[in-house]
Amino acid sequence: MDHWQYLIVLCLCGMMTLPLEVIGGARVYRRPRALLATLAPVVAVFAGWDLIAVHRGGWWFSARYTLAPRLAGLPLEEWLFFLVVPVCALLTYEVLGRGTHGSRSHGSRSHGSRSRGRRRAGR
Repeated sequence: MDHWQYLIVLCLCGMMTLPLEVIGGARVYRRPRALLATLAPVVAVFAGWDLIAVHRGGWWFSARYTLAPRLAGLPLEEWLFFLVVPVCALLTYEVLGRGTHGSRSHGSRSHGSRSRGRRRAGR
């Protein structure tokens, strides 16, 4: 069971933050191009970092806590980590950063910006 631990933790992270997309309205998965643009540099930098560290012997992954499949010398779970953790962070950031100002990804424009400058009836 130990070799499933890393994958189980990643699954739990994903499951805990998935409601932020569905209920919290994060809209991270609904914008695949923006998500890919966010993930690509993260994967490139951190995978490169890990690959160099593993190659030089400064970093290693225990076979006890990872599954056997490896890609370019890194366990499958490590590659998934580079995807799952940033997505979880992005979901959290989108929901917590929204407050009353709408989605963060729309910059300073909020969903309510269309009504600015208009007077309400009776005022």
